[in-house]
Amino acid sequence: MHQIESFLAESLQKRKDLALYRVLKTTENMVDFCSNDYLGFAKSGILVEGIKQELEILEHTGAQWVGATGSRLLAGNYAYTENLENSIADFHGAEAGLIFNSGYDANVGLLASVPQKGDFLITDEYIHASMIDGARLSYATRLKFAHNDLADLRKKLEHCKIQATGRIFVAVESVYSMDGDEAPLVALAAICDEYGAGLIVDEAHATGVFGEKGEGLVSYYGLENRVFARVITFGKALGCHGAIVLGSAPLRAFLINFARSFIYTTAAPLHSHAGVKSAYDYLQSTNFSNSYLHKLIRYFREQVTASSSFPIIESRSAIQCVVIPGNEACRLVAQQLQNAGLDVRAILSPTVPKGKERLRICLHQYNTFEQIDELVKQMPPHL
Repeated sequence: MHQIESFLAESLQKRKDLALYRVLKTTENMVDFCSNDYLGFAKSGILVEGIKQELEILEHTGAQWVGATGSRLLAGNYAYTENLENSIADFHGAEAGLIFNSGYDANVGLLASVPQKGDFLITDEYIHASMIDGARLSYATRLKFAHNDLADLRKKLEHCKIQATGRIFVAVESVYSMDGDEAPLVALAAICDEYGAGLIVDEAHATGVFGEKGEGLVSYYGLENRVFARVITFGKALGCHGAIVLGSAPLRAFLINFARSFIYTTAAPLHSHAGVKSAYDYLQSTNFSNSYLHKLIRYFREQVTASSSFPIIESRSAIQCVVIPGNEACRLVAQQLQNAGLDVRAILSPTVPKGKERLRICLHQYNTFEQIDELVKQMPPHL
């Protein structure tokens, strides 16, 4: 045990020496520029009344809504969950959907099971860690293309075509979590059509933010029938937990049979699904609008551009990134902002490329123009 503990201590010390050591923090009494609660559902109480009503319905049906009691292939499946899957699929213009316990589980299950030995899985170099882990578990041959580089993607597709074996899948995020920029979905769909490739899109950071009702970017561009699979995450703008894979009815059946992260895990309890249903009910109500969020985004970019010499990554999403090169420099600025009561986090290399360290600033419907003014005021104009 001594050798094992020494290994742990040495590994942690190396992280500290490289200014990469992670710790858990609480964020009470700070202005939130950090969380993924873009629409404010998790903080505002918007969903509370809807959840109460849904739980009352579940109580009258006699459903076991506190604990799931097993996997969905055993005792954890309910008509309530299947009805929810159908309604979410309808909302996003898909034929079918399968709920997973998290976005991580959904991406791992999808990418590890569908691409087979002899297939090719081509991924954008900036895809999320969950997609990377799913790709690693797949027996398909994995290739990467330069971020949003359609010419490089075409090169990889030509290589796959020459091999003339297996199916081809291309996996991207519609909005990238570390940059906040968008994939060129229309062009990607056209290229995938040309090569007969299945396009897989993670909509985690687009859901709720884009589209009149928060349908995401695939629906915004009318690409529902040209995308093989979408992953919609509930734990960000929707303020809940879990995710759904959207696609065809055969895809849903395939995942039920082959996705290990679905098969071998206890299902989420129904009260979790009641929250998801309430979120979708609100998106479809006349009360919902995400227009204020986009006003904040435009205002933030204008103010930072006018007052700072630091580059700001191109983005019209709720994720805004101010590049401050160097781990120590970036961490120092983030700490200064936190000391001023502004919860802003530094994203350091190797999570992002060296020299591209940045403040990852998330904007929300509950943020104010005055809070943005204070953030810009506290941010140094240069180092």
